Amino acid sequence: MSSPIILAIESSCDDTSAAVMVGGEIRANVVATQQVHEQYGGVVPELASRAHQQHLIPVVQEAMRRAKVAKEEIDAVAFTQGPGLLGSLLVGGMFAKTFALALGKPLIAVNHMRAHILAHFIKDPKPSFPFLCLTVSGGHTQLVVVRSPMHMEIIGQTIDDAAGEAFDKTAKLLGLPYPGGPHLDKLARTGNPLRFSFPVGAMAGYDFSFSGLKTAVLYFLRQQTAQDAAFIQNNLADLCASIQHTIIQTLLRQLTRAATDQELTQVALAGGVAANSGLRAALQDLAGEKGWQVFIPDFEFCTDNAAMVAMTGHFQYEAGDFASQLVSPDPRLKLT
Repeated sequence: MSSPIILAIESSCDDTSAAVMVGGEIRANVVATQQVHEQYGGVVPELASRAHQQHLIPVVQEAMRRAKVAKEEIDAVAFTQGPGLLGSLLVGGMFAKTFALALGKPLIAVNHMRAHILAHFIKDPKPSFPFLCLTVSGGHTQLVVVRSPMHMEIIGQTIDDAAGEAFDKTAKLLGLPYPGGPHLDKLARTGNPLRFSFPVGAMAGYDFSFSGLKTAVLYFLRQQTAQDAAFIQNNLADLCASIQHTIIQTLLRQLTRAATDQELTQVALAGGVAANSGLRAALQDLAGEKGWQVFIPDFEFCTDNAAMVAMTGHFQYEAGDFASQLVSPDPRLKLT
């Protein structure tokens, strides 16, 4: 039980990924990104499912080749059960179930949000329990007290849009290509974050709200472009910096409140938005003021990837937490 070889599959949205973990160490992590969605300005679920069908077998073969592991050596197959897009989850889940059944190996159903958090254990330095994790992605924004790999408690979350969604939607209003978040982040580096003021959507307790920001940006741009058609083009970097500053302030205000109340000084950042350079820098600065120890995964483990699924699968393997062949994908799977 100490050195299992785990094949992991991630297919929750538009990235097809496979990883091989041996005894808790990642030997291979392969990701195929789908380019087909760029022309539509967002992920098209049906196209995502079809692309997963095309990419999955080559990605698995490449992961096993890099890891120098034969299929007969695999001890378990881990896959993302949810949350995510139903069609995408079905493709990855059916492959994992079929592969495990053919080999006579156990199946491990992984929660995508738990995997983002446990990505911190792929490489050193690793947090010790308990710690507070801010998980920010295109579909989720959560504050989670992590007491063990199997015991996590959500203490705050968005009541409407996620932080990543706020980045992408406001970027679209600015005319930036999809995915908008990385483009907005890049432009924000040369802009003035205090040039324009937008509402910070921090709620009572530890919850978040980002829909008000999107609406405020929409009406502000309508008003300004009515007076000057070139307003966005002439102020693009400052607009990006101001929007990013507002989102970051919203996140860090609630994070600070939660860390203080929970008396936790180990703070982690996870999810696709954890790749945002402005958020990473702001969190490091805040940690210096508060005396926190901060943990942020490498960029490749922030966005959707199978290495984090393998890491979670490793913990579940050790705990004997296996799934049956009757397990179904759950697009709204909760972190419990």
